[in-house]
Amino acid sequence: MAIIKQDLHQFSMYMKAIDLTFHQYLLLTEEPILVHTGSVTLAEALLPQLSVVLKDISLKYIFISHFESDECGGLSQILKQYPEAIPICSEVTARQLEGFSICNRMMIKKPGDKLTTNSYELEFLEYPSEMHLWEGLLAYETHRQIFFSSDLMMRFGEELGTEIESSWHSEIKNIQHNQLPDPEKRAKLQKNLAKLNPKYIAPGHGPCLKLS
Repeated sequence: MAIIKQDLHQFSMYMKAIDLTFHQYLLLTEEPILVHTGSVTLAEALLPQLSVVLKDISLKYIFISHFESDECGGLSQILKQYPEAIPICSEVTARQLEGFSICNRMMIKKPGDKLTTNSYELEFLEYPSEMHLWEGLLAYETHRQIFFSSDLMMRFGEELGTEIESSWHSEIKNIQHNQLPDPEKRAKLQKNLAKLNPKYIAPGHGPCLKLS
């Protein structure tokens, strides 16, 4: 666990077999929000750490960018300990969660929607997520200018609490075909991302990125 920026906590696990680090994030405010649950295994490792950080504060929200095991596989485990927490996701992700009997109580958001609290504001963007280009969501915290990039802007390797410098323009430009294989959807996403002005990227995998 690492505090990577102000009140943003990062929880990480490196899997040597695939040379990839998996991150979940907690924005610790009066209305805490968890970004991704990790798989079942990752969630089981995450829960004791969450308990230490949250103490007597209740987890308010769980943001799920898209339906994939490392984004929401551990949702049932998280909700057992924090049953009042509200998952936030796209309509397609909500249908998948319901269809697998994982959860039937979600806050559905669309691109352009916002979640505004006393201490943060999340703006949601369209995310045609792999592997089926299902409708997902990306989140941008406007007050702190933190972009939660999910599986975009990722890097391999053991990256536990690490940070490197980059530029927003280059990160947008480097979104690869294997991350978003539809050229039109990729171009549209890159155009939408170019409208943002983040100072920091919190990725699902790899080092965090401090933007110049």
